[in-house]
Amino acid sequence: MTNQTRTGRLYGVGLGPGDPELVTVKAARLIAAADVVAYHAARHGRSNARAIAAGYLRDGQIEEPLIYPVTTETTDHPGGYQGAIDEFYTVSAARLAAHLDAGRDVVVLAEGDPFFYGSYMHMHKRLAGRYEATVVPGVTSVSAAAAVLGRPLMERDEVLTVLPGTLTTDELTRWLERTDSAAVMKLGRTFTGVREALDRAGRLDDAWYVERATTDRERSVPLKDVDPDSVPYFSLALLPSPAATAFSAGTAEDHSTEFVSTKALRTEPAGPADLVSLEGADAAALSAAHPVNGIGSVTVVGLGPGSRDWLTPEAQAALASADDLVGYGPYVDRVPPNARQRRHSSDNRVEAERAAFALDLAKNGRRVAVVSSGDPGVFAMAAAVLEVAEDPQWKDVPVRIVPGLTAAQAVASRAGAPLGHDFCILSLSDRLKPWPVIETRLAGAAAADLVIAIYNPASKSRKEQLVRALELLREHRAGHTPVVVGRDVGGAGESVRVTTLAGLDPATVDMRTLLIIGSSQTRAVTRGDGTTAVYTPRHYPG
Repeated sequence: MTNQTRTGRLYGVGLGPGDPELVTVKAARLIAAADVVAYHAARHGRSNARAIAAGYLRDGQIEEPLIYPVTTETTDHPGGYQGAIDEFYTVSAARLAAHLDAGRDVVVLAEGDPFFYGSYMHMHKRLAGRYEATVVPGVTSVSAAAAVLGRPLMERDEVLTVLPGTLTTDELTRWLERTDSAAVMKLGRTFTGVREALDRAGRLDDAWYVERATTDRERSVPLKDVDPDSVPYFSLALLPSPAATAFSAGTAEDHSTEFVSTKALRTEPAGPADLVSLEGADAAALSAAHPVNGIGSVTVVGLGPGSRDWLTPEAQAALASADDLVGYGPYVDRVPPNARQRRHSSDNRVEAERAAFALDLAKNGRRVAVVSSGDPGVFAMAAAVLEVAEDPQWKDVPVRIVPGLTAAQAVASRAGAPLGHDFCILSLSDRLKPWPVIETRLAGAAAADLVIAIYNPASKSRKEQLVRALELLREHRAGHTPVVVGRDVGGAGESVRVTTLAGLDPATVDMRTLLIIGSSQTRAVTRGDGTTAVYTPRHYPG
């Protein structure tokens, strides 16, 4: 017989920033196959690295916790802090070498990337010359922070600089003054100095603070608003690309499928913008690999009529915190891409299916934003979601409605104040209600002398309804009644004109148009600059 001479193999395995789903396929495979799994830990024994990898460990593996003798406190070691750390690394390397000499493969777990401010590098320097060693890269905290913020790090010829917060304030200031983008690591006790350096460099207003990115304790806020006493070590300061105000998520070719994260494998990619059709989609399957614990939520968000200036802060916050965006394709496209999110676009005629899909995602632990143009409660998705949510299978899914500026309000504001007195809103679409009902309601509103805002007045296949509606209105209103015709208000093709009930040509109206039909009291007046203002007085004749 021959003696066993095989030595084990050393692996430095990057785990990514904290979300177990961001562990690469290769890392997960090596962790599960390893004889020995080693990880660094503070003296309390808890290890962030082990917590991330817990789902990939198996029974029977040898675990080697490498406990730091000190972290930031003082020590009585003869060599001081550095002496104590150097001795620790030497002893730890010897422990791992004993396993390698016995023929056991050793995986050393590393948060983020093993060679990006990682502790594994100290084992690698001491052991790689004696044993076969492989380093498996991981998603860095810098990449994770950019994804959390939904902001690119750099583009074109911009320069990204990564800095340790332990540099002096003067050194940090000099670096920050001459770089385009920057990430400042190792905050914690260094935060005050980093903030001062950003201020000196004139970059404080552009800086973001990201804490524990991709974990359930994630936090991201403008850095200038952060309380220094609240900053942990696992946080960083980020100066994103100064040139990029919006970007499109492109596709990146990777010649090794083993470096795809497990999160990326949850669904098949659906194109450059990651737009997933509801047709054939299974919401449970999207979360099946590593579902979020507990029930998620559905927030129906009003995007307003078009302009980002009309998007409310509450709506912006709801969109930023969502895991998934669901909606009619053109509305989803209005939301700036966020690399952290999945986007699910569908046709405008599948409201119920879209609502069910969103509720299923939430039932499987996802935070879902269903987007609607204007206000979601006005001829939009809020009613569809609540109606579908009556099904007992979704009774425990929280549903919240975030209002938006309506198309009627937007068009009215461009014309003046035509909705200044009592008014009503009607849709001429007979897809979901019979035309006789529309006629009855329109005649009633006209007879009551209400200002009427008309949604969906006409389409390519539906022209006659508007002709009939005008006939009804002219039975109750004078031909000189002011009419506001607003098209694509808030969008690139915005147009607003004022005409009369007698002069309105149905051929000039389509689905992107909203009409405001005045009451008997509505006035159209010419202002000093030659423009026409339409308003309805707040008082009404007795």
